[in-house]
Order: sequence, then structure tokens, then C-alpha cells
Amino acid sequence: MQDRRTFLKTAALAALGAGLLPAHGAASSGPEPFNVGRGGMVPRMVLRFFPYELSLRHTFTVASYSRTTTPGVQVEVEYDGLVGYGEASMPPYLGETTDSVTAFLRRVDLGRFSSPFLLEDILAYVDGLSPRDTAAKAAVDIALHDLVGKLLGAPWHRIWGLDPAKAPSTTFTIGIDTPQVVKEKTRECAGRFNILKVKLGGGNDREMIRAVRSVTSLPIAVDANQGWTDRQKALDEIVWLAAQGVVMVEQPLPKERLDDSAWLTERSPLPVFADEAVQRLADVPRLRGAFTGINIKLMKCTGMREAWKMLTLARALGMGAMVGCMTETSCACSAAAQLSPAVDFADLDGNLLITNDRFRGVEVVQGRIVLPDRPGIGVVPV
Repeated sequence: MQDRRTFLKTAALAALGAGLLPAHGAASSGPEPFNVGRGGMVPRMVLRFFPYELSLRHTFTVASYSRTTTPGVQVEVEYDGLVGYGEASMPPYLGETTDSVTAFLRRVDLGRFSSPFLLEDILAYVDGLSPRDTAAKAAVDIALHDLVGKLLGAPWHRIWGLDPAKAPSTTFTIGIDTPQVVKEKTRECAGRFNILKVKLGGGNDREMIRAVRSVTSLPIAVDANQGWTDRQKALDEIVWLAAQGVVMVEQPLPKERLDDSAWLTERSPLPVFADEAVQRLADVPRLRGAFTGINIKLMKCTGMREAWKMLTLARALGMGAMVGCMTETSCACSAAAQLSPAVDFADLDGNLLITNDRFRGVEVVQGRIVLPDRPGIGVVPV
């Protein structure tokens, strides 16, 4: 099997260099030389999955809800003795559940494809199974990228041609709470991070910022989660926030109000990034001018394949980009982190917010994202 894997790695990397396999992971539609396994048998991909609820370290509150757990589904794709790992994480606003994700995954037939290197064909097929179910699709996408990276013997940031030394600091999220709790959470994390992310939109915005500022002078990113409704008041708030050391604002107004968002972005002293207003690749062009940049999340955009395309398109349109996450294990966070050397901001603390991580992968060292050099998405089970 080792000889075969050496052949797989050499042949696929040669295809990458020759332009036969695009750097974002799509495979050639020509003959596949990768389909003979041990003993002359043709290997097949096997999909496995099971529910896994994530337990939060603290109650997590945003403008519209609070929670202490997040439902999830863990996914494995096995091929010729190698296993790729993926996951679906479903916060309430996505509209997906453990039942909906497992029902979708039961419909996925990877056995119809001869090779995991056919990423474009496989993931187009998975996407075509329903118009929704983005977290379920992301779970399959992440597992396949992990598997293909392992077959190639390279991490995805290297396959994409990114320099891991350029990975930025990640924000660490502080949810809406009382001033005392906010101060306690800030004290817990301020010495370990270089930038904080504060959730706003709960009616006590300035109180929240003042509580953080009483503890630390670190830069702050804020996320209103559509919690502001008046554009002039939103502008007044942003001007005040800029004077408090805030460096960016995420989704200040309701997602459907693009004209008001454009008005606000034009006048804002801070960059304004879309979150709820952007989900998939097709959303990006219409947001040009309405926002400074976009927040790319694997659970919303169906995974790494589309995330890379969104990043490329945003840059072509002159827009900024950030990569974010849900409450996730190190599996999905490490997958998203593969994009991080190419973005302006990163919000990849989802694995740090839970108590029951199943993997070891991306790390945060002195506040900065440190990408593992292991192949695929770089995770190992613990």
C-alpha cells in the first residue's frame, strides 16, 4: 500500500504542476490512474457519520439567542486504508438539525465515484442533492479534502500555495453579558490573544465595550449580528467605537438592507464586513459596495471548495476577506484555518470555546494561528 500511496502522491502532484489538477482541488475529467488498490482490487470510498454534541465552556449569547451546547455530526470518509475527517456544526440560525444532517448524509453515495481526486465532480454531485443543507455538505467536503491531502501527502495551505507564516492572529469571542461577567471573561483571555471579538446588538453595547476596556487595551473587532436597525444610529455607534480602539465591524444591519449597508459602509471610519448577508459564492458580487469585505464560513458555504472560490472572487472584486467559524471541534476549525494566510481577519476560536474537542489540529500560540504541517487539514484524533 505504501508503494501505491507514493505513486498517488507523485502522480497527483505532477498533475498539479502540469495544471491538470487545479490548485483549488478540482481533478481532471480525463482517465483516472488512481483506482487500483491492494491485490488488484478497486478501492471505494466509504462514508460514516454519527451525532456529536459540543459542550460550551460558557453560555454563549448573541443579539438573538443564548445557548450552552451546539449540535454536531462527525463524518469520516475512508479510502484504501486512509480516513478523512469532517464535521457539521449547526448553530440555531442555520436551520439545520442533527436529524436533517444525518438524513442528508444517508443520501450521499460516494461509491459511484472511482477516485477521491474527483473533487469537483463529487462535490458538485453532493451540492446537487438539495438546495440547502450547507453544513451537511461542508462535512463531506472537509472529509474529502482531508482525505485527498493525505493521499497527496501535503496540507491544503501548501496545495493552495499559501505561506503558513502569514496566518494572522485570531480573535477570541466575548458574548453579550453583564459588565461583571464580561470583565471576568476578558481577564481569562486577554493575556493569550492579540485581538478580541465582542458581540453587540443586545442593547448594552457601550457598557460591553467599557467593561472590556476596563481590563485591556487590546484591539477589538465587534459583531452586531444584525442587531442595529437605524443606519444613522449605527454610524454614530461606529464612530464612537473607532475612538475606543475597535478595528472592524461585522454585520451591523439586517442582512436584507443592502442599500442601508452601502450607505453605512461609505461613511464608516471602520471596515464593515458581511456575515449573515453572505453565505455562498453567488452572494459575493451583489455585496460589492455594500460592505468592505465578507466573512467566509465553511458551514454556510458548503466547505473548503467553495470557500476558496469565494476568497478568490472577493479579491478579484477588490473586497476584503475574513475566515470565521461556528462552535466547532478542531476538525472544522483546522479546515477553515488552511485559508487563513490569505485573509485580512480570522475568527477561528470555535474549538477553544468547547470542552469536548475530539481532535488536535490548528493551534493558537501567543494569539496567532499556527497551522499544522500534517497532510490534509492537519488533524489527528485524541
